[in-house]
Amino acid sequence: MVRIRVLVVDDHRIFAESLAAALAAEPDVDVSAAGSGPAALRCLERAAAEGRRFDVMLVDADLGVPVPDGRPAAPVQAVDEDGAVDGISLVSGVRSAQSQTRVVVLAEKDDPARAALALQASASGWVAKDCSLSRLLTVIRGVLRDETHLPPALLTGVLRELTAARRHRTESERLVESLTPREREVLRCMVAGLGRKAVAERLYLSPHTVRTHMQNVLGKLGVHSTLAAVALARRAGVGPVDLSGDVVERGGQLA
Repeated sequence: MVRIRVLVVDDHRIFAESLAAALAAEPDVDVSAAGSGPAALRCLERAAAEGRRFDVMLVDADLGVPVPDGRPAAPVQAVDEDGAVDGISLVSGVRSAQSQTRVVVLAEKDDPARAALALQASASGWVAKDCSLSRLLTVIRGVLRDETHLPPALLTGVLRELTAARRHRTESERLVESLTPREREVLRCMVAGLGRKAVAERLYLSPHTVRTHMQNVLGKLGVHSTLAAVALARRAGVGPVDLSGDVVERGGQLA
């Protein structure tokens, strides 16, 4: 018998233990539970090292602390200052690092906006926490056949959200394309969280020149703050500059 390895991730211990016990009663399911994002990442890493990857991960939509703008964070397995990882970011990180593991989000309530974010983060399904065990098992087995599962009542709202996100992404991409190569490099530094002085040191520019570039970036993107510029950049698919390697661009002239 082929067994399905399931990891339940929920910081409500009673719910996690109850769900794990119910799933464990199935003859073809092996189940483990984790009470936080970091604990889940440790479980996944340990299982991968032992050659026993999880097939499906069930993640609480309200796990941990949400990212500030409600969007999935970059697919890195990082925690915030309190050691928390929010549910949608966990989906993104796991699917990026272990693409074979399917992720299903468990939610207290229907939320088309967050369900759309989960799908954008590569989740395979969104299921109500109070659904029946038979329904949950159907979803688990379905996502292993590469099916995507959503409650019918959410479908219209999710499609609307995805269409709006695509439209916003297209507009964001158009705005980013209006930047010069140097301005795009400055924007990538901003996405990486670098301040004006750090950007100046990295690109061999004066702080005054960097300030001018940053002002030009904000103006061309039509925003009024660095946070808004970073959010727009992420929608357009602009990633952070690589801080681990050597500085590539050295052509800027000091003002």
